[in-house]
Amino acid sequence: MAPPDRPKITLVDDDRDAREMFTQALEAAGFEVTAAANGLRLISSLHVDRPDLILLDVLMSWIDGFELCRSIKKNEEYRDIPVIFVSARSAPAAIREGLAAGAVDYFVKPVDLDRLEARIREVLRKA
Repeated sequence: MAPPDRPKITLVDDDRDAREMFTQALEAAGFEVTAAANGLRLISSLHVDRPDLILLDVLMSWIDGFELCRSIKKNEEYRDIPVIFVSARSAPAAIREGLAAGAVDYFVKPVDLDRLEARIREVLRKA
């Protein structure tokens, strides 16, 4: 299934400034972006507005990104949605844990937005 003209990305990050920065950059790149402040908001939005890809922070309230990614990947209805982590946690162990949780990639903040955009497009082409 080919992605739509404006692929939908849901960004989950508890930092409002980060959400705004990523939203502006991704919308300027031609993506439709919805943002959620935490995993609970993501879970409730998946039922209403299924994204083509999820950008996920690791350190958040309620549930951390690794746990959230694992629960998405366990859910038959949503497991095929690609997840890319975008996090300040840069330790190799964190990156390994993110990929082991089911993410297709892991970017460390501050993020090279051009590289992130290119990777999102690559992932969506393969989806």
